[in-house]
Amino acid sequence: MIKIFGLTDTEYSSNGDKILQPTKCRIHKRDNGEYYADIECSSDYSEYIQNGRIVVCPTPTGEQAFRFLNPELNKKKIKVKAKHVYYDSENYLIRDSYVVKLNCNQALEHLNAATDNVSPFTTVSDVTSINSFRCVRKSLNEAVNVVLERWGGHLVRDNNIIAIRSSIGADNGVTIRYGKNLKEIKKTEDWNNVVTKLLPVGKDGLLLDEVYLYSEQQYALPYTKTVSFNQDIEQEENETDDAFTYRLKEDLRQQATAYLAENCVPKINYTVKANIEKITDIGDTIDVIDEGLGISLTTHVIAFEYDAILEKFIQVEFGNSKEKLSNLMSTVADSTSQQITERDQELSAKLSEELSEAADKIWGALGNSYCIYQGDQILIVDKLPKEEATNVMRINSAGIGFSTSGINGAFTSAWTLDGTLNMQAINVINLVADLIKGGTLKLGSNLNEYGQIKIYNEANTLIGTFDKDGVVLYGTNGTYLVMNPVVGFAGYDSDGNLTFWVSEDEFHMKKSVVEEEITLCNKVRFIPITLYDTDSTTVINDGIGLVSTN
Repeated sequence: MIKIFGLTDTEYSSNGDKILQPTKCRIHKRDNGEYYADIECSSDYSEYIQNGRIVVCPTPTGEQAFRFLNPELNKKKIKVKAKHVYYDSENYLIRDSYVVKLNCNQALEHLNAATDNVSPFTTVSDVTSINSFRCVRKSLNEAVNVVLERWGGHLVRDNNIIAIRSSIGADNGVTIRYGKNLKEIKKTEDWNNVVTKLLPVGKDGLLLDEVYLYSEQQYALPYTKTVSFNQDIEQEENETDDAFTYRLKEDLRQQATAYLAENCVPKINYTVKANIEKITDIGDTIDVIDEGLGISLTTHVIAFEYDAILEKFIQVEFGNSKEKLSNLMSTVADSTSQQITERDQELSAKLSEELSEAADKIWGALGNSYCIYQGDQILIVDKLPKEEATNVMRINSAGIGFSTSGINGAFTSAWTLDGTLNMQAINVINLVADLIKGGTLKLGSNLNEYGQIKIYNEANTLIGTFDKDGVVLYGTNGTYLVMNPVVGFAGYDSDGNLTFWVSEDEFHMKKSVVEEEITLCNKVRFIPITLYDTDSTTVINDGIGLVSTN
């Protein structure tokens, strides 16, 4: 039963002000993320579906209250999104409150009691880790999100109860198998937050002695980021400055190492549509088998879409996109890391394998080939009669041509006597060029849009690319230069921010250091000046002088 209540109602055991019979009511829920109802119904309910009113819907965890947000009304239909009443926490502000070395349950209670108006929520947690947090001018919702980040766990929203649990879900022996109850499965990879080279920044701009930290997992292209870490560490009495700095650096190194370990691989999500039974909520264990995609893993539900009218799951998502605990979905993370490592190993051996394979194909073809002399040309075919051949090599006065569609098919690869090697359909591997003279190497264009030159240093680190988008040169510290018709000539820092650029006939620069002299418009020179005492060794003044060039 779907029921509508007033704006200020907090008890939902009655039938409310109106029983709603919608044409659509879908519950969307994600681990530590969105939680809302998507509703469509007849315009006859317009009197009751008003912004801010509460609708109570059946969910896998019982009846839950949602608040209408900006209904869309036409003559026949109402469409409205209703957010879980948990999001009322956005309207309760915390001016300034300091959580000092408390467990998660104590932290939630402290923050919930610090709101400007009395909070209608009850908080609870079983996360035992100790942490600190200075909350300044944040909503209760924002404060809860910070607690999730620092203490870890999973947000459980049960009407007006806010809970953070160390683990959620159940193992009910659910298996989804293609051809049985699996209708559709889609795999997505998210590389947006991948980092393999990290510049961690600590308290008051503190940097590590080594500056950068590197993950064990590396790729051909480095993923470089700068991340600031919170350090609620105060200098203790009788502690020297050096000892305090050492303690800060160790804490920063520990946080950064953990961050690298969690974010050095892409986040893998699987979305399935299936006839699913025995699923109860976010966090449930699920076994997924799809022989076609090579998927066989045990993981956990991280999001779902639930039909509140039919009271059944429509779509279930599982993966590691919202991973916060080290033991959650470890199977997926380990599997992903292993697959990436194996992929790199495969690539390192691929060239030699393909070369050997190509040689075997040539010798195999020669062993089962037939040579036909026709006066003005020679044909080498894989089958007789020649009209039934598939693979053909033709040699005549014009050169050598190759066809994989018979003697009357297209000869897509050719080496002509005028010196032209048409490699349009040729896969070249292990090509070694000690010297290439003259000619034009054409990249991009409408015929070669994916052409690219990559340049690596002796450490096998990418330092430059040339392609249809222009030239990019990479620095070892994460900075890079770009030259193309769009940006012209520009430099970027490791965070992707512009540091210098050319705009039409103007040169722009955020920072500049001039070591010697500089002349402006051939009119004025800026020169360094140093004045010494009569002993010629003691500096009495040091500055800059302006001199006319005329």
